[in-house]
Amino acid sequence: MWGNLVESAHTGGVIGPEEKRIEVADGVSLHTLHWGTPAVEADRPAFLLVHGLASNARLWDGVASQLAAAGFHAISVDLRGHGQSDKPDRGYDFATITNDLLAVIEHEGLDRPVVAGQSWGGNLVIELAWSAPERVRGVCAVDGGMIELGTHMPSWNACADALRPPDLVGMRTSRMEGFIRSAHPNWPEAGIQGAMANFHQRDDGTIAPWLTLDRHMKILRSLWEHRPTSLYEEIVVPVMLAPADTGQNPSWTSDKREAIETAERLLPNSRTHWFAPADHDLHAQHPDRLAQHLIDAIADGFFSPYTEDN
Repeated sequence: MWGNLVESAHTGGVIGPEEKRIEVADGVSLHTLHWGTPAVEADRPAFLLVHGLASNARLWDGVASQLAAAGFHAISVDLRGHGQSDKPDRGYDFATITNDLLAVIEHEGLDRPVVAGQSWGGNLVIELAWSAPERVRGVCAVDGGMIELGTHMPSWNACADALRPPDLVGMRTSRMEGFIRSAHPNWPEAGIQGAMANFHQRDDGTIAPWLTLDRHMKILRSLWEHRPTSLYEEIVVPVMLAPADTGQNPSWTSDKREAIETAERLLPNSRTHWFAPADHDLHAQHPDRLAQHLIDAIADGFFSPYTEDN
């Protein structure tokens, strides 16, 4: 009955986002955005939306607003070190950050939400599905969930050198916005503004990434060490894969397709929706389409409630 809710939903009464801070550990609280209102129907789970490395909750605005328009409750979160959340010096490993997500689920009383994550966030939701299947109905990995940097870069030093982020501190805000707009001419305005929210826009007209370099490298190290292929066979909840094919790098796309095929072979219950051509931040570029896939997966029973018999 929900096969086309994104197109048919009445959007005038969408509620959100409401901003909240949620304490997830001693001295650490996360900034969260809440869209729609909590549903009481068992067949309308909440969605928890998780960003990628050096990103922020606002990249999910387009998807969250569509989910809310369709009657679902959606929460996007600034992970520790990112956006407007607290920025402790420690706790950037997978176990700690998945525990942060579980603390959000518990604090908000979410009954087995669907958890979607992009890029590094996709690997995080795979870790969550493996470590706490009783707490989630299913997960969606958006151009992530199959990232294994260590298999392509056996040396951490080589990985650090190749993927060290550029120094953007002090760049003019207008220059960054112009770059984003020129690089992503087909993004909706919500996606552009979401990308700009990756930065503290300072009073002097310059920017600084919310995620500092040292914390960025700590997360990158944990991602380099992560091996989702070792988890796939033990994941009992459904996993949706939403990879992107930019159409610009055939070699990279070939490697990604091989990784997706491995995930499909090893995961007990999965489905894949390719986005092509699409940017890595496809949730910002194609929010309506991604939201529709998530809603369809509820409607057709793919994201069914977890039971001990699953």
